[in-house]
Amino acid sequence: MNQTIVQFLKRYDFSFLGSMSAIFLVGVLNLYSSTHADTHGGLDLLYKSQIGWFILSATVAIAISFINPKTFERFAYFGYIGTLFLVLLVLLMGKVGMGAQRWLVVGPIRMQPSEFMKLGLVLALARYFTKVYPERQLGFKDLIIPGLIMGIPTVMVVIQPDLGTGLLLLFIFSMMIFYKRLKWKTIVSLGMIGLVSGVLMYNFGLREYQKKRIHTFIDPYEDAKGSGYNAIQSEIAIGSGRLFGKGFKNSSQASLSYLPENHTDFVFAIFNEEHGFFGSVFLIILYLVFFMRLIWLASSVQRFFDSVLIIGIMSIFFWHSFINMAMVSGLLPIVGIPLPLMSYGGSSMLTFGVGVGIATSISNSRNFFN
Repeated sequence: MNQTIVQFLKRYDFSFLGSMSAIFLVGVLNLYSSTHADTHGGLDLLYKSQIGWFILSATVAIAISFINPKTFERFAYFGYIGTLFLVLLVLLMGKVGMGAQRWLVVGPIRMQPSEFMKLGLVLALARYFTKVYPERQLGFKDLIIPGLIMGIPTVMVVIQPDLGTGLLLLFIFSMMIFYKRLKWKTIVSLGMIGLVSGVLMYNFGLREYQKKRIHTFIDPYEDAKGSGYNAIQSEIAIGSGRLFGKGFKNSSQASLSYLPENHTDFVFAIFNEEHGFFGSVFLIILYLVFFMRLIWLASSVQRFFDSVLIIGIMSIFFWHSFINMAMVSGLLPIVGIPLPLMSYGGSSMLTFGVGVGIATSISNSRNFFN
């Protein structure tokens, strides 16, 4: 019996769960540090809730890791339709908060379906590319149906409004089609469409506060006490950390409440302030190890569906990480994008857990499934 367990442990791929746990450990310590001073607002207890969400997400990841990857392909479209239905429900009966209608509330359960939509999109695109164009490069006409698969939920999410998640769905789609391979003419055409769409979106599609975020990105000091406040305080937090940081629980931006949303969108800024440049490099290395492991897996699996699906999951984690770190550093406009496994949030944590479970399942398929 003991020998069987040892053999099982040797064959089971713990690398993704290990990376997830390592980043979460850093994240929950940072969450505790950034919120411990807020004893009146109740934020000092968020780390306990985050631990609960992680335990649930890790449990889900482990359960999914024992599913045969062929099941993901078989039910890919059902996953897409199910998450799309939840996003539709948000528009019909979602709870409004902070000027946006993004959440479904059922009793004590509060969830953000747009987070799950990322996985639904990845599953549907992987299934479509596998069944329709598994080998050849994609032309512009070949992207019409995949574009609709991406475009329908993207429009629905932007209407909420949640421009950040809408852009994420677009970026995830872009990475997957580039991995699938595009013709050069298609790349040029998409570039031109993107340029024209960007101009039209700015002039006719963005709301005033969204335009203001772009103006703030260009010159945050133009409205230092208004729209530019968060960006300026975030840069102050990062700059004041210098090489080694101020130390654990010593963030002045968090303890004095200078930086709003320091437990969600701006956790990386607080981490920089407390642990400095070298601490941030360490965190980035943890993410890079996870990304490289996913890229390795995508290149080593035998089934085309598994490969495309892994790239889709990697793109979810990558774009979340890149956009969040870039926006708090002043390299991109401020948008509401959480940092994977670091920012507080149950829906996002569960989404990342499912992604880790799928990656582990595909990796385990080399040893456990035929």
